[in-house]
Amino acid sequence: MIVSLPKTVRRLYFLTMLVAVSCVLYYVMSWVSAWISPARNTEIPEGTAVRAFQEFHYSEQGMSAADRLRLFYWYGE
Repeated sequence: MIVSLPKTVRRLYFLTMLVAVSCVLYYVMSWVSAWISPARNTEIPEGTAVRAFQEFHYSEQGMSAADRLRLFYWYGE
C-alpha cells in the first residue's frame, strides 16, 4: 500500500481545522448559554433556603433590545 504524503497532510490539516472550529463553537455556545441564563448557579438556594423576590425596575424608556432578546431566548417563546 502506497501512502501519499500530500493527501496525508491534507487530511491532517482538515482534522486539525475540524477540531479547532469545534472547540471555538463549543466556547461560543457556552458563552451564549451563560449569557441567556437568568440565574447564576451560586444564586440558587440550597437545602430549605428560600429565594426572596426582587422586583426589577424598568427604566423610563423600557427594557433595552438586548434584554428583551435575552428574555425571549430564555422563555423560548
